[in-house]
Amino acid sequence: MPNKTAKPAAKATAAKPAAAKPVTAKPVTAKAPAAKPATKAPVAAAPVKAPAAVKPAAKPAAAPKVEEKKVVTQRQGFKANEFVVYPAHGVGQILAIEEQEIAGAKLELFVINFIKDKMTLRVPTAKVANVGMRKLSDPALVKKALETLKGRARVKRTMWSRRAQEYEAKINSGDIVAIAEVVRDLYRSESQPEQSYSERQLYEAALDRLSREIAVVQHSTETEAVKEIEAQLAKSPRRNAKAEAAEGEADAEGEADDTDGDDTTVADEAA
Repeated sequence: MPNKTAKPAAKATAAKPAAAKPVTAKPVTAKAPAAKPATKAPVAAAPVKAPAAVKPAAKPAAAPKVEEKKVVTQRQGFKANEFVVYPAHGVGQILAIEEQEIAGAKLELFVINFIKDKMTLRVPTAKVANVGMRKLSDPALVKKALETLKGRARVKRTMWSRRAQEYEAKINSGDIVAIAEVVRDLYRSESQPEQSYSERQLYEAALDRLSREIAVVQHSTETEAVKEIEAQLAKSPRRNAKAEAAEGEADAEGEADDTDGDDTTVADEAA
């Protein structure tokens, strides 16, 4: 007789065990409880530091004191903007009287402008007398110079080189009457023999000095002054043929002598 107890066991073995599904455990991220903002303990205020003392910036080097130039308007009887005669250059105008330091010494100077020559000259005020600078001639002296032009020419019977030196010394003397004498002596009318080159140069230099001063004194132009000078020269007595011949002979002899012994004059004539 079969054992009844064996069936249930067989059934038990015959029954398929249910496949157990693997349970994948999901990681549970435990949420931390939101942290409540902690009440900060009162922090003791840090002591405020006093600002560090700012070091003063290095002081810039003190600029040298510039001495204010004293504006001088008059010295030695001459004043700014005045026309004067400087013997070696003729008529000029004082632009200013300024002070300059030269070689450590302060020097006061006249600043003179010669418009026609486009030149500016600085003359120490203390040496005005030495250089012969003077004021313009007065009208009476100008009249005397014009009267001189009407006189008879005086020509010495000497070598031309010596006469030329005398004429040049008169031109550079600054004396208006002496300059008029040079103009008178070297003037040649159309009927007279032509001048040599050196004679013409001296004549034009004397005429320029004379006309410029007359123009400034009479408040006229140089052209008008030259016309007045030539009008006075035309009134001079005409020299006779004998005098002209004697003068021409003296000039010829003088130039011949210069050729032998005066190289400077020879070069001047050649130019």
